Amino acid sequence: MRKRMRGVLLALALLLTPPAALPLLAVSWRPRIFVYKGFLSDDECDHLVKLGKKKMQRSMVADSQSGKSVMSEVRTSSGMFLDKRQDPVVSRIEKRIAAWTFLPEENAENIQILRYEHGQKYEPHFDYFQDKVNQALGGHRYATVLMYLSTVENGGETVFPNAEGWESQPKDDTFSECAHKGLAVKPIKGDAVLFFSLHVDGVPDPLSLHGSCPVIEGEKWSAPKWIRIRSYEHPPVPKETEGCSDNSARCVKWAEAGECEKNPVYMVGADGLPGNCRKSCGVCDS
Repeated sequence: MRKRMRGVLLALALLLTPPAALPLLAVSWRPRIFVYKGFLSDDECDHLVKLGKKKMQRSMVADSQSGKSVMSEVRTSSGMFLDKRQDPVVSRIEKRIAAWTFLPEENAENIQILRYEHGQKYEPHFDYFQDKVNQALGGHRYATVLMYLSTVENGGETVFPNAEGWESQPKDDTFSECAHKGLAVKPIKGDAVLFFSLHVDGVPDPLSLHGSCPVIEGEKWSAPKWIRIRSYEHPPVPKETEGCSDNSARCVKWAEAGECEKNPVYMVGADGLPGNCRKSCGVCDS
């Protein structure tokens, strides 16, 4: 009874709290984008930057065919990956991300530390995969938590050019030219952006296209954390499946939406990894 009363009081407190005092802001519903003000402390930001400086290398992108990491002018930053739970600070941040997103820690990739210097950027791209190799390891990236580790004086915004209604976002001359081409979030030290690359039914969301605007003045440090639809730490052991069936009641809908071709590893299967919608994709005899 006391726990229930505390829950009611907490809910009332949130309802009565002025909007400006709430740390979480919904900036878009198509795609789903949220900003958590002050998600990291200054000390946590500085700690992650210190860890990142030790092993910085030129950032890579995933090749759309082979899935291999390749160098590209599309992405000109430098970066490195931390180990999961490599120290108490990193572990605490990872737990906080899981609590905010309601997604299990084991589905998340390692935190990446990125540095963007003057003129460096990341052209608009999707976080879900086009290749079969990356899809096989934990499936698509479902959500991204992008943490800002520094405040950029000018430029460096995260921009969503396909976001619905982005033209109505108020912008002044403190936004860069790049930021005027979509819904934009300014990089402010300690803030974090959560956005979803897939719809709630698991279908990739093309509105989630996003990029990092060129840094005009200052230096941008950020830390993305990608979260998959399945366990990334403990992927299922491939095994042959018998018969012809679907593993989800939504398979028919997904197949009608073209997911058999867009997401073949999950839907049909590959290299001994059983597909989840073989029947609806018509690749076996029922």
